Amino acid sequence: MEAAADAAGVLEVVVFPWLAFGHMLSFLELSKRLAARGHAVAFVSTPRNLARLPPVPPHLSPRLRFVALPLPRVDGLPDGAESTADVPPEKIELVKKAMDGLAAPLAAFLADAVAAGRRPDWIVHDFCHHWVPPIAGGHGVPCAAFMTVYAAFVAFLGPRWANVEHPRAATEDFAIAPRWIPFPSTIACRRRSEAESIAALFRANASGVSDMERAWQLLECCRLAIYRSCDEVEPGMFALLTDLFQQPVIPAGVLLPPVIAADGDRPEVLRWLDDQPPKSVVYVALGSEAPLTAGILHELALGLELAGVRFLWALRRPSGMFNTANDAVTDELLPAGFEERTRGRGLVRTGWVPQVAALAHDATGAFLTHCGWGSTIESFACGHPLVMLPFVLDQPLVARAMAERGIGVEVARDEGDGSFDRDGVAEAVRRVMVDEEGKALASNAMKLREVLTDQGRQETYIDDLVEHLRRYRGCC
Repeated sequence: MEAAADAAGVLEVVVFPWLAFGHMLSFLELSKRLAARGHAVAFVSTPRNLARLPPVPPHLSPRLRFVALPLPRVDGLPDGAESTADVPPEKIELVKKAMDGLAAPLAAFLADAVAAGRRPDWIVHDFCHHWVPPIAGGHGVPCAAFMTVYAAFVAFLGPRWANVEHPRAATEDFAIAPRWIPFPSTIACRRRSEAESIAALFRANASGVSDMERAWQLLECCRLAIYRSCDEVEPGMFALLTDLFQQPVIPAGVLLPPVIAADGDRPEVLRWLDDQPPKSVVYVALGSEAPLTAGILHELALGLELAGVRFLWALRRPSGMFNTANDAVTDELLPAGFEERTRGRGLVRTGWVPQVAALAHDATGAFLTHCGWGSTIESFACGHPLVMLPFVLDQPLVARAMAERGIGVEVARDEGDGSFDRDGVAEAVRRVMVDEEGKALASNAMKLREVLTDQGRQETYIDDLVEHLRRYRGCC
């Protein structure tokens, strides 16, 4: 239900996400919640990214406008690449370098807004925009960080002062919980490959600045930090983060996206699901940034074949899942004969798949996921147990937490290099979809769904956030 807004309390908010679709979609959900309360939101991104966002409900469009800033060219970045979904993982740091070139256009946008008498009350921006607070401050606009990752991950990384007092110089240092977490915790990297992905955040990349330096500079200059999470998912974490970073840390709730009915003809994947028995299909998707290789894809495919269950696989091409010029599955992506052998019980698509609608379909019974935080939240809305295949950053920590909550099973991995095989995939899928254990996992997942789909509770998180935005906008 749309909340009535007090005209005197209407906020002008600029939102500016990182150029990754999981981040942009999270910012869009937050923007819609603010617009529904009568606040004016300007969503800033690049032209191609804005064109690929889902449509905004018509009743919100008067208060939610989109501002396109052209992305500067950078040597080594393919033409037309404006998001992490458009490039292989090794070129993502070049997207950061290009994004840094948006500083001058953003400054011009703010200057024009101020000159027109529409000085924003806030800029809400992402983890890597370390250059935004100085620009915003020059125009008298306060900043808030919106962190779209698992909140416990940020506690694991820690503030600058904690890393100075307790330096982690070796990869092995990330295999134990940080000393600044004051309670018993399993927040740590279990495998060397996981730890290496975290250690890399502390090193400068092609953009010239490490991801941790970006985040530290940003958080040290922001008045608030907002998280896509809530107490029901991460109890005690927001009080810890408030203490560690010495700033108000506000949960915005999980911002569940709506399931939008397709106009006209239903997409092929939904029509395929229509023909499957209830709770019989495992939906498979590994996000837009997982470091996929032919070997990984082949072992996953052969594992699905061995498991013997129905599956719908949204298979991202290595160059980016949003390349929809050709929806056919090329021979090098999958083992020879795989599609023929699984025909009738499996469907693989490399083009766009409506993930929220697929997860919400009655035929879907589980989600094989990389445990990106956005995808994990989408699974919460449907009460699905998880088959978990995490790769980097917060994904392994999310997988460990979901396993501890009894709603998921992780695919067995080599403790050193993180590799897995078809047998491990098949075993994990069968545990969730076939074995008796799966009933308990599904029951626990449904219990969490009941808590997180309490709309009144979730709307209260947004109301509390709005009150913080009003209270802190005039603070020095």
